Amino acid sequence: MIILHCVKKKNWDKVCNEKEYGYTDFKRNGFIHCSSIEYFWRVTEHFNEQDTEYVILCIDTDKVKAEIKWEDCDSNPGRYYPHIYGPIERNAIINVLPFLRDPNGNYIKNPEFNNIEDK
Repeated sequence: MIILHCVKKKNWDKVCNEKEYGYTDFKRNGFIHCSSIEYFWRVTEHFNEQDTEYVILCIDTDKVKAEIKWEDCDSNPGRYYPHIYGPIERNAIINVLPFLRDPNGNYIKNPEFNNIEDK
């Protein structure tokens, strides 16, 4: 299964060649926030800094060694989001896509996800 994690491009560029990703998020939050592709559009409002470039990490859950828990958030009852409880091996990040925006700064669904229905 593929899950997504959005990160500032400048931060990704600093660590993209490391063997593992996510130490900062893991230390700060106790886990790394992710989303299913179907629910990703629901979290894009958190990445609304107009002058910030973001990228979307596509993570193959079969290659992640850390525990992944699908947890219901208080603000989204009934919607479960994957949280990774440890760093992500670089080989588990199978693609890095641009975070696309329209002229108003709103997320545009990446063509790679067009065959997956938003929920």
